[in-house]
Amino acid sequence: MRLGRGHDRARLVVDDVEANVKLLEARLSAEYFEVRTAPNGPDALQICTREGTDVVLLDVMMPGMDGFEVCRKLKSEPRTQHIPVIMVTALDQPSDLLRGLEAGADDFLTKPVDDLALVTRVKNLARLKLLTDEMLMRASTEEQMGVATAMTTGLELAGREGRILLVEDRERAADRLVKALETEQHVTCEPDPARALEAPDGNYDLLIVSLNLENADGLRLCSQVRSLDRTRHLPIMIVVEPGEEARLLRGLDMGVNDYIVRPVDANELLARVRTQIKRKRYTDYLRTRLEQTVEMAVLDPLTALHNRRYMSSHLKTLFEESAHRGRPLSVLVLDIDHFKAINDTHGHDAGDAVLRESACASSAIIRGIDLACRLGGEEFVVVMPDTDIDKAYLVGERLRRCIAAAPFFAGERHGSVEVTASVGVASLEFADDTPDLILRRADQALYCAKRDGRNRVVADAA
Repeated sequence: MRLGRGHDRARLVVDDVEANVKLLEARLSAEYFEVRTAPNGPDALQICTREGTDVVLLDVMMPGMDGFEVCRKLKSEPRTQHIPVIMVTALDQPSDLLRGLEAGADDFLTKPVDDLALVTRVKNLARLKLLTDEMLMRASTEEQMGVATAMTTGLELAGREGRILLVEDRERAADRLVKALETEQHVTCEPDPARALEAPDGNYDLLIVSLNLENADGLRLCSQVRSLDRTRHLPIMIVVEPGEEARLLRGLDMGVNDYIVRPVDANELLARVRTQIKRKRYTDYLRTRLEQTVEMAVLDPLTALHNRRYMSSHLKTLFEESAHRGRPLSVLVLDIDHFKAINDTHGHDAGDAVLRESACASSAIIRGIDLACRLGGEEFVVVMPDTDIDKAYLVGERLRRCIAAAPFFAGERHGSVEVTASVGVASLEFADDTPDLILRRADQALYCAKRDGRNRVVADAA
C-alpha cells in the first residue's frame, strides 16, 4: 500500500512486550503511519533485510538478542545500515545512552514515551531516510551501488577530523563544548549568528547551535540555515536546557538533525557528532555520484564533449528559442580527414589522442553559449545560437586552420600526426526548417567539402 505521504515502507516497532507494541502502534497509526511489528531481534532483522523500513523503534531489554545487538547488526549490514534506529528504553543512565549511540542508534526515547516527541522524531528520521534512498536510486547503477556500499564500510573512522561551526555567545559554555570536541574534531566558535551565517569559508560538516544564546534566537538561525541553498544540506545539532521540550520539538520539526541536553556529557556529544559527520560525508558522496552519473549520461567519455543524445534534445530547445525570437542559429559539422588511415597507421590510441585534441581545439575557439558535441566516430557538431551563416563559416574556418596548423601529438610511442578536417555549415533560414533539416544540410555541405578535396569549409547554399 502506498501512503499519501509518499512512503511505501512501514515504521517497524520491535518489542517483546505486546502491550508496549500495541501502544506505539496505536500512536503512530493515529498519525497515518503504516506500522509493522516484530516480537524479537531476529524477526526484526529479517524484516529489515527482506522488506526494508523507514525507521526502526527498537526496545533495548529483550530476551536472547537485546536491542544493542540488533542495532549493531543492522548498522554492520550494507543493506540495512542506513535505516534510522530509535532505541526505546526505560534505561536512563548516560552509560546506557552512550552504549546505544556507539552501537549506531540515531536517537533514544525514554519510557513512558512522550507522544509529541515520538511523532516528531519519527518524521524527522524518516525524512532523512527518504532523501538518502532517493539519492541512492538516482545516483547508482548496480556497480556504483557496490562502490557506494564498499565506501560506507570504511566510514567507521570517518566521523572524526570534521569541521564544526559552533554558535554559542556565552564564553564559559563555549569553552566547555570546544574542549570536548577538540579531542576529535576541528572547531570554529562564532558567538554572532549573523556572522556564522555569512561565514566566507563555509565548508563545514556540522553546525552546533545553542538554543540559549543571550543576544539572538538560535531557532531563527536554524531556520535560516535550512532556507539557504548553500547550507540546506548542512547537518544541525542544537544544545538545549532541560525542560525546553517545546523549543526542541520546534527545532526538530524545522529540520534540525540532532540535539543534546545540558549538562552535556562529553562522550555522548562526541558519539552524536561522529554519527552526524559520517552521515554528512556519505550523503555528500552520494550527491557527487549523482552529479557524475548525470554527466556520464550526457558527456562523451573520450572527449568530454556532450554526446549525441544530449545534442539531439538541446538542439531542439535552441532551435525553438531561435525560431520563436526570430534570431539566427547555425550548425557546424566537422569531420577529421582520413581518420581511418590514422587508426590503421598509428593505432587506435593515436586516433583517440587526435579526437581528444580536436575536441580541445573546438572548445577553445567557440563561445560559452555554443554547444560542442561528439556526434560519433570522428564527427563533431557545434550548435551556435545568434549566429548567421556567414559568421558560422568564419568559425568553421578558424577551426579548420587551428587543426591543420600544427601536427597533433599522439603520445610518446606515435609522436606527431598530421591532421586536417573538413567542415560543413548550415543555418536556420526557412519557416519550415527543423533541427533535422538543418543538420542534414550541414552534413551535405560536409560531403561537398570532402568531395572537393578535404581540409576546407563549405556553407550550405540552401
